[in-house]
Amino acid sequence: MNTEILGIILQVALMVLISYPLGRHIAKVYKGERSRWDFMNPVEKRIYKLCGIDPKEEMSWKKFLRVLLTLNLFWFFWGMILLVTQHMLPLNPDGNGPQTAHQAFNTCISFMVNCNLQHYSGESGLTYFTQLFVICLFQFLTAATGMAAMAGVMKAMSSKTTKSIGNFWYFLVRSCTRILLPLSLVVGIILITQGVPMGFEGKQTITTLEGGEQVISQGPAAAIIPIKQLGTNGGGYFGVNSSHPLENPTYLTNIVECWSILIIPMAMIFALGFYLKRKKLAYSIFGVMLFAYLTGVGINVYSEMNGNPRIDALSIAQENGAMEGKEVRLGSGASALWSVTTTVTSNGSVNCMHDSTMPVSGMVEMLNMQINTWFGGVGVGFMNYYAFIIIAVFISGLMVGRTPEFLGKKVEAKEMKIATIVALLHPFVILSFTALSSYLYVHCPGFVESEGGWLNNSSFHGLSEMLYEYTSSAANNGSGFEGLGDNTFFWNVTCGIVLILSRFIPVIGQVAIAGLLAQKKYIPESAGTLKTDTVTFGVMTFAVIFIVAALSFFPVHALSTIAEHLSF
Repeated sequence: MNTEILGIILQVALMVLISYPLGRHIAKVYKGERSRWDFMNPVEKRIYKLCGIDPKEEMSWKKFLRVLLTLNLFWFFWGMILLVTQHMLPLNPDGNGPQTAHQAFNTCISFMVNCNLQHYSGESGLTYFTQLFVICLFQFLTAATGMAAMAGVMKAMSSKTTKSIGNFWYFLVRSCTRILLPLSLVVGIILITQGVPMGFEGKQTITTLEGGEQVISQGPAAAIIPIKQLGTNGGGYFGVNSSHPLENPTYLTNIVECWSILIIPMAMIFALGFYLKRKKLAYSIFGVMLFAYLTGVGINVYSEMNGNPRIDALSIAQENGAMEGKEVRLGSGASALWSVTTTVTSNGSVNCMHDSTMPVSGMVEMLNMQINTWFGGVGVGFMNYYAFIIIAVFISGLMVGRTPEFLGKKVEAKEMKIATIVALLHPFVILSFTALSSYLYVHCPGFVESEGGWLNNSSFHGLSEMLYEYTSSAANNGSGFEGLGDNTFFWNVTCGIVLILSRFIPVIGQVAIAGLLAQKKYIPESAGTLKTDTVTFGVMTFAVIFIVAALSFFPVHALSTIAEHLSF
């Protein structure tokens, strides 16, 4: 067997194997059960006391959301102030300047919503201070926010009848101290042993083997890279992200980082089963997500390892596949695996340039984000799937003549309306803003030229670049087709708007659905109850997701990725 293929199989198997016990640990953390991590209690109590928090206070779903949104609003202003004044702050040995107001707006919103879309280069766009006290800080807080939201949803789903969905602060703090921080320390130690820099010295000037000089950026990279992967934050400490030899220096670091991207989203599905004591439901959901993920991996690995037929026609050997935009030390197979792993989650870090992948691979990468339910970001991945479960339950109930119920709660018009809004918002936002940018590009060339022209590629691929940018923003992903010149007023502001709408409206809707269902009278299962933990219902949910989400984007893909593929 090809060693690249064997490496891919082993990586996926390792993810699935480790996610099960990690899921059990996560369920214990949120249920407050005794565990070996109770030595963190004094630290957590100190945090609660310092912040004036009562971790035992029960919150309604409305108060839960109010606290979540208020926290994010505070950190938005924190980030904005630091980014526009970073040149005056300490830990800036390279003398990097401030960000403009519109760039700081985009950066702050992006990292606040767990997207980490970067319209700047990490080495020159930030200082060590803002890397740590904006970027790294947000990467912990935003990941923990998504996990806390899911914990609240799980608590609501597990209760027979209740007006409380738990304490947001309790879930947030425990997500950091007992899940994110321990895993980050383990990954960070591995990265340091492999040569990832960890220090506060400025750039080094070295002499190359050819006798020339090269300036090498460094800094506290090993402190930031683990949480960017584990929290499905993405972003790049260095401009070219995880394809940089100091951010991802060896094949071992590539395996560890790729593993880190998906391990918590996978584990959260098993955590749901342990928390609700409904393992069959978790297996059903996990099976649907894993099937979709492996399908994407198979398509991209095949596409990238077989290379470009136009180059084959020129009789140029492609034994290593389509290697444009990829690192030789990693190979086309590992790059293809990463491209799917980072887009089925809201991670967005890259170890190759997605702009250089084959058109079919680019379509898979975008569809993963456009569907936005296959594992997804930490916490919010299942919550996106949850909205489609509600729709599937309602449709299935009508089709087979059974009462639409989920976990003993009747699904009625209010829940369906919210779920439908959440499901349709995603394609509406992506397609509307892509249409706007396309219109301006064609009909307002003067405006586009004043911002640098935007596109480095025309025709089908140019449309793909704009579609990818808004898709990535709406999915809280952050990766990009980097042929797009995106650090302009238009792209910074419009992407910022997409980021806000696509993060908070779905979270509000999903928590609201869970809270509304939790308040309803519990109905014991009977012969007339629709079973939601079966393979049949899993297939039904997959069909609903594919019809509602995937087919919404078929027309625009016909004009971009599919058209480009057929032009070969």
